Order: sequence, then structure tokens, then C-alpha cells
Amino acid sequence: MYALFIQSLLFCYMIFGTTATKSALNTAFHPLHVSTTDVNYNGKDKKFEVICTIFTDDFEAVLSKQYKVKVDLTEPKVHDAMDKLVSDYVAHHVQLKNNAATTKFNYLGFEKVKEVVNVYLESDTAPAPKRVDGNINLLYDMYDDQMNIVHITVNGNRKTTKVDYPQTQVSQTF
Repeated sequence: MYALFIQSLLFCYMIFGTTATKSALNTAFHPLHVSTTDVNYNGKDKKFEVICTIFTDDFEAVLSKQYKVKVDLTEPKVHDAMDKLVSDYVAHHVQLKNNAATTKFNYLGFEKVKEVVNVYLESDTAPAPKRVDGNINLLYDMYDDQMNIVHITVNGNRKTTKVDYPQTQVSQTF
């Protein structure tokens, strides 16, 4: 009975698996396009600390499309070259204002953790925020079903916003 089941499954794969398009296969295996951006105001250092968490395959696809190069965020030999792409991309797709003043971020680096990439940013010294506004559009140039979850924490008070394509604006008052 088990052999018959495996044989039937193999036959279905041979018929339907070879006719499926690459797009359909990607959708079937990865139907959710989501990232998170954690913004934390460190009152002791008076700096914003940001971690963007993005699925590796999605991030590699968008970087490849945007910069027209082969992207591999897992290979240590090309980490420095990938740093430049990641830094530039995130700088254009994550902007924050603290009390209406644009916040400049310093790129600290990225690391792959299981199936995601964490991108680390830190601001220069900034006053404690009363209001944080953001423009977050990570992966919007690749997926029209992209969703970005933005967590903003100030003095232990955490507020979360879900930003769905094409929406980009986030605003929280503390």
C-alpha cells in the first residue's frame, strides 16, 4: 500500500510539478511577504537602535533586481560587497523622524540568522522622542503584497503598526 502511495505521489509530481511555473512554485512555498522593523530608543545612550528582519530569499531577490548583480547574503567571501548593497537599500527604504527632525542612521552591518537577515542601524545622539514618524517601504519594489510590521519602543513603551503595500507611513506618539 505504501509503495502504491509513493508511486502515485511521484506520478503526480511528474505531471504537475513540471508544468508549474517558477512564479507559481515560489507562491506555493512562500506565500507571505513580511518584514519587521524594530525601532528602540535607548534612553541611556540617547540613540535609536534599529533592527530590520527580512526573509533571506526575498531580500536577495530584491537586491538582485535593484542592483542587477548576483546576490548571496550567506557567503562570507562576498560579505563586504553585500554590505554595500544592503546599506544602500535600507538607507533608501527606512527613514525616521524624531520630533519632526530627520534621523540619520549609521549602518552597523547585517547577519543571516536561520532563514532571515537582520540589518542593524544606529542613530547619532538624539533627544528623547515625543513623536516618531517613519517611511518604511522594504521590498515594495518587489512584492505588491508586502507587509512591514514596525515596532517602536520608547522608555519601555512599545507600539506596533502594520504597514501594508502601498502604505508607507508610520506615526507614533509617546
